[in-house]
Amino acid sequence: MSLEISLRHIEVFRAVMTAGSVTEAALLLRSSQPTLSRELARLEQLLGYALFERQRGRLRATARGLALFDEVQRSFQGLDRIRSRAAQLGRDEQVQLAVLCLPALSHALLPAASAEFLAAHPSAQLSITPQESPLLEEWMAAQRFDLGLSEQLSHSSEGTQQVPVLKLDEVCVLPAGHHLLERRVLQVADFEGQDFISLSAEDPYRAQLDALFAQAGVQRRLRVETHSAVAVCALVQQGLGTAIVNPLTALALAGQGLHLRRFGESVPFQVSALLPLYRPAQPLAQRFLAALQNQASQMEQALEAALN
Repeated sequence: MSLEISLRHIEVFRAVMTAGSVTEAALLLRSSQPTLSRELARLEQLLGYALFERQRGRLRATARGLALFDEVQRSFQGLDRIRSRAAQLGRDEQVQLAVLCLPALSHALLPAASAEFLAAHPSAQLSITPQESPLLEEWMAAQRFDLGLSEQLSHSSEGTQQVPVLKLDEVCVLPAGHHLLERRVLQVADFEGQDFISLSAEDPYRAQLDALFAQAGVQRRLRVETHSAVAVCALVQQGLGTAIVNPLTALALAGQGLHLRRFGESVPFQVSALLPLYRPAQPLAQRFLAALQNQASQMEQALEAALN
């Protein structure tokens, strides 16, 4: 039976149910009343039961007809969603861009880039997932995201292309009223005996800084350590010590009791975008990358102004 029921039969049935009469359904389908009446009768014959009762020249759906209409409506709603999604995929703006990034970058660089990108593509959507290394690189290698944002890697993560976004140096952050604010550039020796807020022992920047101070024989008072550069800056704002952090976080939180100074030693902070090599190409990924690079350039200028 089901093999003989065609989509045309279902369209006719739906039109009659929606319009309330064969005459109105014929107008909807741009057909004639006799043609639709024959097709409706044929459907009932194939089903083996009546879909409508004829009362005084009008059609009234039977219980089986109402039940079938519910199923037809669900099917057509699914078809409408398919049509809508198909149309969206034909327009670059109607897509969701999946972005993976280091937590520090979700606070400092990503918001401004997202604002620029969404202003240019108001119908686009962003899905932003913060993640630390090395899981970030593993997830990008697994092709799970359209774009990743990480620190500069010594080599490209497997299955990804690395694109430079920003290259700056770590900076010093001090609380309001600190006597070292009199100096525009702080040397390693300036931190002798100073209360210091440090990143966690596992952080690679912590290791570089500890090596610099150890080599110079400079002893700091390590009062607090934390894994977050945002937390480091918040602790400095409370006057608990000085610190050396990435320039993006420092710039984002500058003011309100947090002041920036240059560090006399170069501790490079580099940011790169990771693009998946085997994930289906997402056209908006390149436009988002352009927004990242533009905002990075603006932040570099803002940092220079803040340090001079």
